[in-house]
Amino acid sequence: MPRVRKLDSMHLRFRCPGCDDWHVVHSGPDGWHWDHSVDLPTLHPSVLVTGIQWPVGEGFHNPSHAVAPGGQTVCHSFIRAGRIEFLHDSTHHLAGQTVDLPEA
Repeated sequence: MPRVRKLDSMHLRFRCPGCDDWHVVHSGPDGWHWDHSVDLPTLHPSVLVTGIQWPVGEGFHNPSHAVAPGGQTVCHSFIRAGRIEFLHDSTHHLAGQTVDLPEA
């Protein structure tokens, strides 16, 4: 079962269970190295996604992140052999945990 999807020749997406959202990375010479597995993918270096928490009830509020409105959200992880290892600087409920990547 695929855990990453190739969007085009240079972009991959995966479903992040910490953010409950999609993350897209650029693969290729100037981007992340991908081992070309869609079932048990490995990407490196780490994936860092940041944003700003919106107020509750507005557009892009993400309840998965324990951040007050206006604060910075962080999702920082390594993807190795189909598992996502969330680093401790992540601001969501899976910080410090390793889980299987969900199907893409």
